Amino acid sequence: MYISRSLEDRILDASTQFPVLLLTGPRQVGKTTLLQHLCDEDRRSVSLDDPVIRSLAIEDPALFLQRFKPPVLIDEIQYAPGLLPHIKMIVDADRQPGSFWLTGSQPFHLMQGITETLAGRVAVVNLLGFSRREAEGHDLRRAPFLPGQPTQEEEEVDFDALYRRIWLGGFPDLVTGQVTDRDLFFGSYVQTYLQRDVRDLAQVGDQLAFTRFIRACAARTGQLLNTSDLARDVDVSVPTARSWLSILEASYQVFLLRPFHSNVTKRLVKTPKLYFLDTGLCAYLCEWTSPETLAAGAMSGPIFETWVVTEVIKSWWHRMRTPSLFFYRDRDAREIDLLFVQDRTLFPVEIKRSASPHSRWIRAFGALERFEEERGPGAVFSLVSQALPLSAQDTALPANAV
Repeated sequence: MYISRSLEDRILDASTQFPVLLLTGPRQVGKTTLLQHLCDEDRRSVSLDDPVIRSLAIEDPALFLQRFKPPVLIDEIQYAPGLLPHIKMIVDADRQPGSFWLTGSQPFHLMQGITETLAGRVAVVNLLGFSRREAEGHDLRRAPFLPGQPTQEEEEVDFDALYRRIWLGGFPDLVTGQVTDRDLFFGSYVQTYLQRDVRDLAQVGDQLAFTRFIRACAARTGQLLNTSDLARDVDVSVPTARSWLSILEASYQVFLLRPFHSNVTKRLVKTPKLYFLDTGLCAYLCEWTSPETLAAGAMSGPIFETWVVTEVIKSWWHRMRTPSLFFYRDRDAREIDLLFVQDRTLFPVEIKRSASPHSRWIRAFGALERFEEERGPGAVFSLVSQALPLSAQDTALPANAV
């Protein structure tokens, strides 16, 4: 069963402007399925997962591209990076939009090759698992979330259904019900990830230690990242922890949210917050065996925050946009979970696992008055049943209003 994605119209539009389109993201989020669904009858599809075809692409890329002429979809392009210079020569000779559609699961090395050979010729698109809107099949072309935008009437938040969605995650096989054994799916996913992506991205000698590292990161979702504490808990060196963290980030397992600072340079050196990009995988790694135990457990708040943050990210990435997104924390312990910076305006967002709106939810927003940027509308994602005003410019929103 195919479920429509928010990126469909944006991919087709980009394909009319660029000769190459690269769709990247973690494994098993539906990259190939999406592009194959959009292929017309003239576009061939070939996968480098096939060892025979991969061998041809590696050993004789020119012959490969003679056999599979554009327009063509090449799946798992990272297995044959030698194709990229030959693709460049073809598109430079004939700047035909939409000639090559590529997919890749490992952007760390893949992007290096792209920037060196296809700069200015390629549209790079990120895909994650299903957003709530995609899973429910409505409002797919809605603009990315930003506080102050008009919101449509949403269904009342069903607490049990919400935590089941969080516990299950956004991988298509689980959302569609094609795979019903969640633990078996995630167990296989982690094993495949270790044996393929991790091995290809870096030489990790101790896979058991790396597995402990992934679990330790999952337990810290929604928290400030203390690399020294993380390394100590896993019994690895701090440089190793930093290297492994870069692997998780490069393979789209985690997202590092940077703190806002008026000095752009200082934003890059301050401590970020860590978020897993799939709450189902995060809950599995932390061994929450049911939605009920997750909702009642110690991670209930952080994983709710993680889900909202990932839904916000998907609302941007799945419309082919990149948000200027931060969090705020000052010496007076005032914190704002999300802070959009757009057109020299700050848009604050809080996330509260509560159904009782209160003015104290937006108290920290006053900290933004010290900055030169204008303070725009704010929002608080919560478990309220409908949008409710908290001030003249701040609104409490249901969690499903992302």
